[in-house]
Parts: sequence; C-alpha cells; structure tokens
Amino acid sequence: MTTRLALLYGGQSGEHEVSRRSAASILAGLDRDRYQVTEVLIGRDGGWHVDGRATPLPHALRVLRAQDVVFPALHGPYGEDGTVASLLEWLGVPYVGNGVFASAAGMDKGVTKRLLAVEGLRVSPGVTLRPGEDLTASDQGRLDLPVFVKPARAGSSLGVVRVTDWADLPAALEQARAVDPKVLIEQGARGREIDVAVLQHADGRVQAGPPLEIRVSGAGFFDYDAKYDGGAVFQIPAPLDAATTEVLQDRAIRAFHALDCRGLLRVDFFLPEHGWREPIVNEVNTFPGFTTASQYPQIWQRAGLEFADLLDILVDGALADHGRARPGAVVPVT
Repeated sequence: MTTRLALLYGGQSGEHEVSRRSAASILAGLDRDRYQVTEVLIGRDGGWHVDGRATPLPHALRVLRAQDVVFPALHGPYGEDGTVASLLEWLGVPYVGNGVFASAAGMDKGVTKRLLAVEGLRVSPGVTLRPGEDLTASDQGRLDLPVFVKPARAGSSLGVVRVTDWADLPAALEQARAVDPKVLIEQGARGREIDVAVLQHADGRVQAGPPLEIRVSGAGFFDYDAKYDGGAVFQIPAPLDAATTEVLQDRAIRAFHALDCRGLLRVDFFLPEHGWREPIVNEVNTFPGFTTASQYPQIWQRAGLEFADLLDILVDGALADHGRARPGAVVPVT
C-alpha cells in the first residue's frame, strides 16, 4: 500500500530557491513504490500550485488535508518559522519535522540563545536589537570585535555581516535589517566550525551523527556563497578524539530537547582549539538544507544511512508522532 505524501516547498522567503533545491533532491530520493507524491509549491508571490497548476488556496488546503503525510521542505520565514507547522496542525495532517514551538524558537536566533543558555549550553555573548533600537555604549563594552550582525529570523546566512570596526556597525545594521528588522549582534567565536546532525526515529530514539567540520575559503566564514557556491569543504567525520566527539553529540542532543524538537535538527558549533574545549553553540537549524550535497544528508550518509532511508525514517517518525495523543488534543471517539 502506497503512502500519499505531499511535498510542500518554495515559499515567500529569501530562501525560496534553496527550498526548490531541497525539494528536487527529496523528489529524486523518495521511493515511488512506497509513496504517491503530490507536489505543492508556494510561489514567491504567495500563490499556490499543485502538481504544476495554479490552485486556489482553499483547494490546495483540501489537497494537503487528504494526504497521509506532508513533507514541508521550506526554509526561512513563512515556512520554517512555525507558520506552516501551525497550518498543518490545524488541518490535522501528519507532517515531517519540527512542531510550531520548536520551529518558531529555532528561527529566532536571540530566543534560541536564551533557551540554550538556560539548558546550560555555552553560547557567544550577544545583544538583540528590536526595530528602532541601537547598540548602547554599555552593550558595546561587553562585546569584543569582531562581531557578527545577523538578521534574527533568517537562514542561509542571508544578511549576515562581519564587523571588525565599530564605525562599520551602522552599515551592517542597515544590511541585516533589510532582511529582518530584528537583529542579533553576536561576539565572534574563534575555533573550528563543527556541525552535528540529530535524528529522531519512529520509536522516539534520538541519535546524533558523526561531527562534520567546515573548512571555508574566501569570505572567511560560512556565508551564503560558501554554502551554495562551493566555497566550503566538509570533512566527515571531523578529525576529533573520541571524548570531544561524544561531548559534541551530547550537546547537540541537549539542544534538540531544550527546543522541544521533533524529527531532526542540525546544531552548528564553534570548538575552541585551545584551553577549555566546551563547544559554543553558534546556531541551530530546524529544517537544514536537504540537497544530497547539504551537510545534514551527508552526515547521515557517512554514518551509513542512505538518502532514501533517511527520508523513510523522517516520514515514519511523522506518522508515529501523529498517532500519539498530544496534550490538549481532542481524541475522536470511534
């Protein structure tokens, strides 16, 4: 018996094209003997399309509701930030990946840092500026250069600026606020860039994959071009001793639980090269890039899990999670 699966992708964020790339890989990886796939595209203009045809929103929602499971391959605002998760919750259809809270919290870098710090995880010092706010002299005094100015609620390093002179801060704020009026100014962390992928199985077991190390040329940090135009090299597993690997995997799983995640998470660390080696959590990604060349699938492939099998685990987890009664849910009587 085939499973009716809708692949939902596109969206109105600056990561529309990234979402299309992820969706193309997922479409190629899904086992068509197991899945009956319907493509649902949200255009840049907000229009909905089902299997290539422009479709009124009410009909598109009926298509989603009729599925056994939805796979939202959306990145950035208006998708990965919990908005689509809330829509799918309302429709009552199982869906792959994180729920409303984890998606919303994980999208906002300032909120993420506070939640992780409460869990006891190490994060870089930073200041969140809301629209119209400027960095105070007191806050500036707490931060060492360089700092990174980041849109608080965006992904793929869009709008991120490295500042090495405080005189350049106003221009960096303007660039970041073109993406999101809420920004995070974060003290730059020094160390090796390490990513850890977390995967939840249908039985609830949470597993961390082998750490991946990013080596970047060009801009000197993992910006948009480095991510998607070949400016970075991934080494899996990262050349680390067993104890450090265990610490990174432990911290990644703790971050997964701190944000109340479900299904998957990628946790990006800086690992200090000298002194106390407690890793610094840089960012999290509640739906990381899903091309076969992206970090998350590559990590699991190195762990012996092929792309198609990874997709099956995520779908099975979504179906299993939907079958469990949730707090406050109304369980129909049959």
